[in-house]
Amino acid sequence: MSKRKDIATTYNPKTFEEKLYNNWQKKGYFTPAAEDNKKTYTMVIPPPNITGKLHLGHALDDTLQDIIIRTKRMQGYNTLWVPGEDHASIATEVKVEKELLKKGIVKKEMGREAFLKKTWDWTHEYRERIRNQVKKLGCSVDFTRERFTMDAGLNKAVRRFFVKLYNDGLIYQGNRIINWCPKCQTALSDAEIEYEEQQGHFWNIRYKIVGSDRYLEIATTRPETMFGDTAIAVNPKDERYKDLVGKTAILPIVNREIPIVSDDYVDMEFGTGAVKITPAHDPNDYQVGKRHNLPEIVVMNEDGTIKLPGTKYDGMDRYEARKVLVEDLKEQGFLVKIKEHTHNVGCHDRCGTTVEPMLSKQWFVRMKSLAQPAIDVVRNKKVKFVPERFEKIYFNWMENIQDWCISRQLWWGHRIPVWYCKDCGEVIVSDTDPTKCTKCGSTNIEQDKDVLDTWFSSALWPFSTLGWPDNTEDLKCFYPNNTLVTGYDIIFFWVARMIFSGIYCMDDIPFENVLIHGIVRDSQGRKMSKSLGNGVDPIEVIEQYGADALRFALITGNAPGNDIRYYPEKVEASRNFANKIWNASRFVLMNLDEDLMDKYKNCKDYSIADKWILSRVNSLVKEVTYNIEKFEMGIAAQKIYDFIWGEFCDWYIELVKPAMYGEDEKTKGVAYNVLNKVLTISLQLLHPMMPFITEEIYTHLCTEYESITISKWPEYNDELKDLESEKDMEYVIEAIKAVRNVRTEMNVPFSRKAKVMVWATEKSASESLKNGEDYFKKLASTSELEFLNNKGDVPENVVSAVTKGAELFIPLLDLVDRDKEIERLNREKGKLEDEIERVEKKLSNKKFLLKAPKDVVDKEKEKACKYREMLNTVLERIQSLK
Repeated sequence: MSKRKDIATTYNPKTFEEKLYNNWQKKGYFTPAAEDNKKTYTMVIPPPNITGKLHLGHALDDTLQDIIIRTKRMQGYNTLWVPGEDHASIATEVKVEKELLKKGIVKKEMGREAFLKKTWDWTHEYRERIRNQVKKLGCSVDFTRERFTMDAGLNKAVRRFFVKLYNDGLIYQGNRIINWCPKCQTALSDAEIEYEEQQGHFWNIRYKIVGSDRYLEIATTRPETMFGDTAIAVNPKDERYKDLVGKTAILPIVNREIPIVSDDYVDMEFGTGAVKITPAHDPNDYQVGKRHNLPEIVVMNEDGTIKLPGTKYDGMDRYEARKVLVEDLKEQGFLVKIKEHTHNVGCHDRCGTTVEPMLSKQWFVRMKSLAQPAIDVVRNKKVKFVPERFEKIYFNWMENIQDWCISRQLWWGHRIPVWYCKDCGEVIVSDTDPTKCTKCGSTNIEQDKDVLDTWFSSALWPFSTLGWPDNTEDLKCFYPNNTLVTGYDIIFFWVARMIFSGIYCMDDIPFENVLIHGIVRDSQGRKMSKSLGNGVDPIEVIEQYGADALRFALITGNAPGNDIRYYPEKVEASRNFANKIWNASRFVLMNLDEDLMDKYKNCKDYSIADKWILSRVNSLVKEVTYNIEKFEMGIAAQKIYDFIWGEFCDWYIELVKPAMYGEDEKTKGVAYNVLNKVLTISLQLLHPMMPFITEEIYTHLCTEYESITISKWPEYNDELKDLESEKDMEYVIEAIKAVRNVRTEMNVPFSRKAKVMVWATEKSASESLKNGEDYFKKLASTSELEFLNNKGDVPENVVSAVTKGAELFIPLLDLVDRDKEIERLNREKGKLEDEIERVEKKLSNKKFLLKAPKDVVDKEKEKACKYREMLNTVLERIQSLK
């Protein structure tokens, strides 16, 4: 057992954080072997997109995960935390395209292969940035197992997943209504749409009934889609239109006849009760169209321009065409009225463009049969959400799930593993690259140009990162994962897909727990964004305050599922906490005597303070362990903070100083061992939250492990439980506080000793205070404690204080010099009389009372009352001294 005393004088995380992380990696602490005979704990990092640097949300997410994995590692688990990054198909392609445009390079002009090369260059650069940021934060991930959603192993997994789904009849290609982004020019899944409230209009347009003078009036928010109308629908129960069903109407401007059909989809109470049906540009109309065998006419190009050859609208932007069309409808007498209308509009979550529902040939996954087992495992608590309330979001999505559109019209991503024979038309689905057609043998085959949705690959993350589809040792040892930590915003994007994919591919759940956290907002409660300019770079915070301070600030007050607000003051407070720990630890290290510690290491002749602090840290172990198991990191952090700052630093270290500086060898040896033990346990409990400072101090303490990272997590010891000593010290501490408060209020210097007379209102308090008399002399500057048998024995001219179980009385003249205090009080009396005179003069001024605002007058009246009260107190003290 050795100890080095060369710990730095001041706390400066820059001098040791990087050094310690490199040493952890070098020692292989984060790299477990795949051993079946050991209890395992596995987590996979939610892979950040390679579109930029990590933000505070990532820092929170990673900190929560690191707390869990470091705790489990110290509890003896064979822990694996897999790091990695996501290729983020659309987001990355947009970023790279923008960078190229700055240099005057157009993506489509450079070609697919050249663009992909540039994207891979981008990937290598940003993966390295993310890797360094994760290290800076102190995350104990296993970088030897780092994965990327586009690496060869994961590409193999993606292809095997696709082929398996296809062979099981769960993947199909078809023309269906999808969400189309005209800016990114790709299909989107429902999960990639964000709805925002926009101000729009209802345009009421009339359609002439063929062979009649009658018109049908309909209302639409997207008049430009009327070019694709193939019917008008009314409710079969609507008496107003029964005679029109089966007839036809003339589509304005286009002059095409369209049928009038009846369908229960139509709401008789909404609008006019008659709706235009555009099957190729509305999901509900698409279903109506299928029921009535209506034509499906696509009237929009991929870039959001109108596709209507031979007309003036052809090639116009959709919104420009809308303006021109509305004017034409007005001129030709078809426009009845325009009404203001606020409605929710779907936008692409990446670029913000309003999406266009459009009929398109895409690849889809049939979801109903995949969703049900995934619903069941959450319903049966095999997969548990923390907090449980987030199950509602999950169930709402899964129980109403639509088929998943998985194809994207992009270049960056996993190419769909489908090939087409140009000679015979055969469709070849394969998880390896075919060289010829499986039907006719032709080598004239071409791979599908589209790529797969980003979430198709990240859905496999819990097991593809462990080697699936190969039956690797890692997969056998570390699957399923234990806990997933993620934000509530991607429950249906990612969590749901991992659950059904894990059950489908592995016949087992992907993880047992889903810990949901909120988002990090600014101090005003706003989301952080570039537009608001309120974003915070975690690396800049680390550079200024250290990683430990940022981590502790992010989890302080954190509760599962709740958003948190970021305040720079919280980071400063966390930095102050680290500084407090450093200074207290340095004091302990400077005073420990190893020879005495060894000599009395088995001695249990503890003082009351020793018993108290050992019992308190023992209770802390039990509580913090429980809180972390329940994912209550914020509660655990607060308890550790309160114990270290308050009970250990402010009280125990001060209480034990007389023993440390005394002459009794045994007392010193016992005190040193208690100090070392309590500090060690405190550091171990804090380590998962503040890994760097705890490691740096731990390596200087008298400990049995070379690193706190691999030290054994403290365990509750029933033998150390001592409620009697805790009660005794509670009486002592509260009484000392009471005496200190009196002295502070009276500005009594610490050097001036005073007798304290005690009238115990509880018998146990009397014994406790007697046993703690030495602590009073040291910490309350008490000359002696006198215990009164009768409250009537209290002399005059004393200052009193009430504490737990007792009343305390201090002779006034022990605290102050009588003549000097009377002189000071008389000066105070004069000042207060002057202030009262000034205020009363103001309040007697009629002009002031008439012209001054009421709140100003009220404030002056409050001042007058306050000054009179203060004067009365001063007069009473002068009288008592005389």
